[in-house]
Amino acid sequence: MDTLGSCLIAQLCLAFGVAGLIWPEKMMPFFGVLMFPWRANSRMIQANGVVALAAYLLLIGKLLLA
Repeated sequence: MDTLGSCLIAQLCLAFGVAGLIWPEKMMPFFGVLMFPWRANSRMIQANGVVALAAYLLLIGKLLLA
């Protein structure tokens, strides 16, 4: 069950990472709600996409080594 949860989190990281890099303007409403006190901008969404892809790679590495 632990592996299933890790795989699900890895897939979510991959989906949001790629979507943030390819379509930052379409992700703007989501990040507007997610980061309520601050205004979401394209640069911040792309940075979040890069970090999400890095998290994906770390999770996949963890799954492959386990």
